[in-house]
Amino acid sequence: MDKDYIKVEFAGKSANESFARAVIGCFAVRLDPTLDELSDIKTAVSEAVTNCIVHAYPDTIGKVWLRAKIINGNILEIVVRDNGVGIADVERALEPMYTTGGDDRSGMGFTIMESFMDRVRIRSAEGRGTSVHMRKRISPKASSR
Repeated sequence: MDKDYIKVEFAGKSANESFARAVIGCFAVRLDPTLDELSDIKTAVSEAVTNCIVHAYPDTIGKVWLRAKIINGNILEIVVRDNGVGIADVERALEPMYTTGGDDRSGMGFTIMESFMDRVRIRSAEGRGTSVHMRKRISPKASSR
């Protein structure tokens, strides 16, 4: 079975958040998603990348990795990873409105990812980084057009 995938590494700078949205959008479009599905995917990736930029590397610019692959012809699997400071308490970080980013952050990043994707898993180790694994099934009617 052919595997369709991408791997991208980029600097954890705020300008690259829109780059990540564009990359995942270009890759996801081969599944022929609806505009709503495409918007959901791009928004979830944007939130994950923003978390890397703001939380993983608070005092420096580190690396962010974006991987995506297509599974079974209609499932998009995405991983956004950093090797930053990690999350001390993942369960607490998943709570809506919780943030370590200061008053200008909403604390809704993981909640948004969970609402737009079919599955979201977070793995993190303090001092070693975080990876966000997401899946989105593209509706059959969209992929059969």
